[in-house]
Amino acid sequence: MGARFAPTLDDIEALATAALKELPEPFRSLAADVTCSVAEFAEDDILDGFGMESPFELMGLFSGIGMTEDGALPQTGQLPNTVFLYRRAILDYWAEHDDNTLGEIVTHVLVHELGHHFGFSDEDMEAIEAAADHD
Repeated sequence: MGARFAPTLDDIEALATAALKELPEPFRSLAADVTCSVAEFAEDDILDGFGMESPFELMGLFSGIGMTEDGALPQTGQLPNTVFLYRRAILDYWAEHDDNTLGEIVTHVLVHELGHHFGFSDEDMEAIEAAADHD
């Protein structure tokens, strides 16, 4: 049996890029200006802000101003809206839930975090994910 290696930050980013391209319209167009960044874990201050003790509790985070908070009109000096994906937490979840592919998990986290940007309900996000899986 050959050696197995955990997907790298670049591998997760490639899955996220592919997931963004598979999102159904109009969600895909709305998400066009949101950047995606992959890190090993969320920073301690972010975890503290959510009251989380373990970095494995947070798989993704939307950072920026959501469209429900006047994010439709960028302000001067405003950092771009970004979805952060946390590789180690995603891989830990994947290892515990072998009924999902890594790509499905990345898509789920991405849609959930983008949903915060657009102010979508959990039901809306589930419909978007289902459409992305079947297009």
